[in-house]
Amino acid sequence: MRIAVLLITLLLSFTAAHADDIAAAKSVIRAQEQAFARDDAAAAYSYAAPAIKQIFPAADIFMAMVENAYAPIYRHKSFEFGETKVEGDWIGQHVHIIDVNGEVWEALYTLEQQGDGSYKITGCSLLKAGQAV
Repeated sequence: MRIAVLLITLLLSFTAAHADDIAAAKSVIRAQEQAFARDDAAAAYSYAAPAIKQIFPAADIFMAMVENAYAPIYRHKSFEFGETKVEGDWIGQHVHIIDVNGEVWEALYTLEQQGDGSYKITGCSLLKAGQAV
């Protein structure tokens, strides 16, 4: 009986830790999405991982890329979280998006936990719903 209680306790603590990480990752994605809506380049850029910042060395450059290459994320009617996967320090978060034209998109955000414990966005893949990967 004690072993069963110990296993349940370990499982619950593991699940709670993942729940906290998932909540943190969703919070980062939502904050960046809201920064895009306000056209707040500095805030949106602050959620990007260091590797992204190496590719786009300034907030305005990053924002222009998002506006052009990720228009459904930049402006949309609906932005809803889907399935989440956790793998070590990495989180994959699916987001269901309806763009301003009513077209449906699927985004997969990847995030990595940083040394300070925060999560930063390492990438985003965007596909129109129904398209093959």
